[in-house]
Amino acid sequence: MERGFDLIVIGGGPGGYTAAAHAARLGLDTVLVEAREMGGTCLNRGCIPTKAMLRVAETLRAMQQGGNLGIHAEGTAFHYGEMLAYRERTIAELTRGVEGMLRTAGAIVMKGKAQLQAPGEVLVTDAEGKETVLKGRNMLLAAGSKPRMLPVPGMGLPGVLDSDAIFSLEELPESLVIIGGGVIGVEMAEAFSTMGTEVTLLEAQSRLLPEMDKEVSQNLRMIFRKRGVGLHMGTALQRIVQAGKGLQCIFSENGKDIAAEAQYVLCAVGRCPETEGLFADGLQPRRTASGHVEVDRQFRTSLPGVYAIGDLVPVPQLAHAASAQGKAVAEILAGKAPSAELSVIPRCVYTFPEIAEVGLTEKEAAEQGITVKTGKALMGANGRTVIQQSERGFMKVVADAGTGEILGAQLMCEHATDIISEFAVAIVNHLTAEQMLRAVRAHPTYEETVAEALEVLWER
Repeated sequence: MERGFDLIVIGGGPGGYTAAAHAARLGLDTVLVEAREMGGTCLNRGCIPTKAMLRVAETLRAMQQGGNLGIHAEGTAFHYGEMLAYRERTIAELTRGVEGMLRTAGAIVMKGKAQLQAPGEVLVTDAEGKETVLKGRNMLLAAGSKPRMLPVPGMGLPGVLDSDAIFSLEELPESLVIIGGGVIGVEMAEAFSTMGTEVTLLEAQSRLLPEMDKEVSQNLRMIFRKRGVGLHMGTALQRIVQAGKGLQCIFSENGKDIAAEAQYVLCAVGRCPETEGLFADGLQPRRTASGHVEVDRQFRTSLPGVYAIGDLVPVPQLAHAASAQGKAVAEILAGKAPSAELSVIPRCVYTFPEIAEVGLTEKEAAEQGITVKTGKALMGANGRTVIQQSERGFMKVVADAGTGEILGAQLMCEHATDIISEFAVAIVNHLTAEQMLRAVRAHPTYEETVAEALEVLWER
């Protein structure tokens, strides 16, 4: 069987399904091919299930602190199995939403494993082994990524989990060692420690979230230690061995060998492109040293008519970045200019309190030779923060020292992941601190501190 399309999208994650739906709305005859569940890693094994677990942890934390408000809920209990049911309901509801969106847009969805045979030709093999050849003027590769595992002895032992397999646990772990202090690692530490698991976190670099602002890392480290999360920075994992009914991670820290024992070990050291079986023998696009597919500014690969986005390409591995890229490719193929500024992508971490950044940090600006001034305001005097009994936090804004134009912002506070969009809009539109200060922000809100940080910056 053979059929021709304007666009063949391989991969049903945020980048793929956004591209397919947008392309179909723009009049392109579009088919999306996905071998697994619609929604990709983000919806099924990443962003959504993690945030569902964090929602449970947030509610549990609020109940534990209820006595401070005069609320005493004796007899309450946490049931991990019921939490799993809620998590799966959430995934199922959002999956139906994605499928409905694609149907409404007019995109065709095919289930099966896709392999690029040649530019313009894709072989799709379904679960029963039936093969279908699709022809298309353009191809979009959005196959996503898979967990990266460290090449150390013992990584294949039972009980050593990657960031996909952690969601298959049917019972709450008594103890957990997390290898990696990036976004995945700290969010998992937040969720499991709040639910009652004894958590130990190992990070190879000198601080948590090493790619984010240093003050954010320092603040999170203090909060985690206050909550009883075991932290080891600057570590080098040597091996994992079985120890009784659990596992033991042997690592070096400050020149000494240390052992951390737990029921399970989670390897959360990032993800790598999922390209296994994606290309026929002898057909490969140019790759970067890290194994990502090399693309130009319009996401074109070295293969004619073949585009790539999301975790396959060397950009931040973020669902909203992939979605924006997918939409941009659809617009380019429809003869339109991309509607979004893809160089300004917020970065969010859903700890308590939340963390969000966009644009440049002070350090990044200095590395680029840009002279900046900053404005920082603490959340301790914010009325909403005090009412909510939130943890310590702050907002910091970075601006060009000469013009006052906003270049970046780093937030650590409740609802930081929502507030950060205000700064993304400012950066994209080249707004200054003075212009942002013209808006009156409601009281009592977390966003009042935005104005405080801007005022500190403007007065300098």
